[in-house]
Amino acid sequence: MTSIDSPLDKTTAVPRPRSSGDHEGHLLEVRDLHVEFHTRDGVAKAVNGVNYSVDAGETLAVLGESGSGKSVTAQAVMGILDMPPGRIPQGQIFFRGQDMLTMSAEERRKIRGRKIAMIFQDALSSLNPVLSVGYQLGEMFRVHQGLSKKDAKAKAIELMDRVKIPAAKARVGDYPHQFSGGMRQRIMIAMALALEPDLIIADEPTTALDVTVQAQVMDLLAELQREYNMGLILITHDLGVVADVADKIAVMYAGRIVETAPVHELYKRPAHPYARGLLDSIPRLDQKGQELYAIKGLPPNLLKIPAGCAFNPRCPKADDICRTEIPALAPVTEQDGTELPGRGSACHFWKETIHG
Repeated sequence: MTSIDSPLDKTTAVPRPRSSGDHEGHLLEVRDLHVEFHTRDGVAKAVNGVNYSVDAGETLAVLGESGSGKSVTAQAVMGILDMPPGRIPQGQIFFRGQDMLTMSAEERRKIRGRKIAMIFQDALSSLNPVLSVGYQLGEMFRVHQGLSKKDAKAKAIELMDRVKIPAAKARVGDYPHQFSGGMRQRIMIAMALALEPDLIIADEPTTALDVTVQAQVMDLLAELQREYNMGLILITHDLGVVADVADKIAVMYAGRIVETAPVHELYKRPAHPYARGLLDSIPRLDQKGQELYAIKGLPPNLLKIPAGCAFNPRCPKADDICRTEIPALAPVTEQDGTELPGRGSACHFWKETIHG
């Protein structure tokens, strides 16, 4: 199992069982991806040289605040960016070794849904309110597999059972508003699973759900991933959601990946001040009654990203070099120089951060 960023592809994260038919190479690999939006006020540089990969049976968590470029990167992978105003001036997106950015629109449609599926964060707005959930689930089979309405309905009931919606046969004719938030999210997961894709991208799948339901949804995703040996990209701003699910983490800020690590290594020893700030912002039971830590300031305006390291206006370790020179994502090592597997940090002072 390989690391997140291509310069660090010497190491492995936590392995999971693979099917005997696994192909050689990455399931998905994003290389030097840039995405920008042309607006009346100027060019917003939403993604600025992102590199990551994910394999079959592996979970990559992409973390960061709103506006960091997580969802835009996923939309570029799916081929659902609004273009214009969006534009991909540079980069490559390989799925099973084929660059999707050089494919025709028809070729990408054959991959989207069948091979790569996406779970959107707002299930209520993503589902059609005037069509039953059974009809919407069945549409996947009618359109892509040519099934009859009767057979498609039977498949829809199977899917609803698979994602543990109670009384699926009785509720297949219900409408989205008749389900709770957690049940609607299960329906979105069922739609993503319908054609048994190789890769699922889950964009904030637990947004607006209470903690108990969040855990149930994440457990369901993990169970289904193991069953189908799918790759999973989990996009979130919540470090607490991914602790028991992800194999590796990519932390994004202002359109760049600023830290990569196997999941438990990042929790133990972050190597970037931004990742450390995100971890320190998590409420802890042993700090009851204390003021909750918050990273000072706001994410940058993507029309005017600060010179040097984009995090420097908010960083407690920022120095003159941080305001002039963009740090590369470099391998992270122990104090004796031993390279840490799968770890990278885009910080001039990563040594002080991880070893300090």
